Amino acid sequence: MHSRLFLCTFCAAALAIGPVLAKEKPAPDADQVTCEGVYGADTTEALVVQTFGAENVVTGPVDGPEGTTYTATTVFPDDPDRTMLFSWFDETALTGISSIALSPSQAGPGGVRIGQTVAEVEAINGEPFTLSGFWWDYGGSAGFDSGKLSGVAGDCYVSLGFAVPNEIPQAIDVTPISGDIEVPSSEGLLEVLDVRVERLSLGYASPDYAN
Repeated sequence: MHSRLFLCTFCAAALAIGPVLAKEKPAPDADQVTCEGVYGADTTEALVVQTFGAENVVTGPVDGPEGTTYTATTVFPDDPDRTMLFSWFDETALTGISSIALSPSQAGPGGVRIGQTVAEVEAINGEPFTLSGFWWDYGGSAGFDSGKLSGVAGDCYVSLGFAVPNEIPQAIDVTPISGDIEVPSSEGLLEVLDVRVERLSLGYASPDYAN
């Protein structure tokens, strides 16, 4: 399933960009991104440079999960509100887009964006979804195998990373949302803790998988 194939690449991209405060909502006029053009399946590093300007693009090693590194293209690296990360299946030719981690100033398909609550994302999707438990390398990750956020135009798929607050009252038992487990979006603790989108990415199936 696409969400499973995309999980590791998405988390690597998120780690490379760094965390965004979960409660920090983007501006109402967030740039709407669709899976076409520079954000489409046929994009390349050359098109990224052409679109955003060579002075705003850096390609090189970035940090991935579990101590790994990989080669990716960062756009606006010095502007956290606009920083994007393009990851490639072919890290030599810098083609074959794997994932695009969007910035806090952008909205993805359906209007999903950084800073939204689980309930807001569920409303956009039109049905419940699941996310992984927290406090491990892939904690809080969510993909969509059904609903409006699955199978979006352009053959891309949406993947999110949710975050919990840094400080949680000791009286709250977080066992139901901890570790390598699947957590339904209906889990009441997600609302109690005000869990919000911290990372937003678009992903594409590998060329080999597509064939």
